[in-house]
Amino acid sequence: MAAAFAILTQHVASEIALVDVAEDRLKGEMMDLQHGLSFLRNVRVNASTDYAITAGSRICVITAGARQLEGESRLNLVQRNVDILKHIVPKLVHHSPDTILLVVSNPGKFLTVDILTFVAWKLSGLPKNRVIGSGTNLDSSRFRFLMSERMHIAPSSCHGWIIGEHGDTSVPVWSGVNIAGVKLSDLNPKIGCADDPENFAALHKEVVESAYNIIKYKGYTSWAIGTSVSVLCNAILSNQHSCYAVSTLINGHHGIDKDVFLSLPCVLGENGVNFIVRQNLSDSEKNQLKKSADTMDKVQEGIKW
Repeated sequence: MAAAFAILTQHVASEIALVDVAEDRLKGEMMDLQHGLSFLRNVRVNASTDYAITAGSRICVITAGARQLEGESRLNLVQRNVDILKHIVPKLVHHSPDTILLVVSNPGKFLTVDILTFVAWKLSGLPKNRVIGSGTNLDSSRFRFLMSERMHIAPSSCHGWIIGEHGDTSVPVWSGVNIAGVKLSDLNPKIGCADDPENFAALHKEVVESAYNIIKYKGYTSWAIGTSVSVLCNAILSNQHSCYAVSTLINGHHGIDKDVFLSLPCVLGENGVNFIVRQNLSDSEKNQLKKSADTMDKVQEGIKW
């Protein structure tokens, strides 16, 4: 709902269709949005348990996912979520064969959006450029915000990327962090290292722990990921050719030879991912990315289709 609200208030779409299995909650959310439409531009908001309502969608945003049960294995959690996507993805593609899938579902640290984006790609039969995961777009935003707090500069003027897995093994690209083109690694060659006198590594640790802390305080994350989804949708619908860290098929990039979805800087437009920006990563960053890829591939091998 945070994604729907952000898309609505940022005037990203002319029509929004909500689909869920909880019919009463769905109707209530639809009505709540509709009653504020006189304060916004003319947007059509509909909701149904029937996927036919999504027909002709240019983008389908998938947020559904099952959280881990106590004592449940990672493989079983993956399989339960695969079964959920089996119910959702074919119906969306049936009604909108030319759509772009944006997967946001992220059940937790033992099952990230990256694996579910791979699953959605396999189930949909769509080309790789039209299946995207929200990936580390939010991680990168958190990174830039925390950097801005330390540097006393607006987040929009602090440039840095978190790539790889959306989770504990995400990779901060310290070699590229800059402000106004000035690389911080030129000023502090040990930036991000264990013996960094300025302890910039603490920023990445805080990025990784952010979601856990928010969940501890309020029970769930919502506003920031909702805003992130809205921005990604806007980039695609308005053919912006803007660059965001989103989860995409990275086979052939940075020495990775496996069909896995991880985040890299992607240029987004009306066709989804137009191309991937090839960063000059350090050997350490490449190794961390490869480690994430190997972990994803191992989990994916156990999926029952």
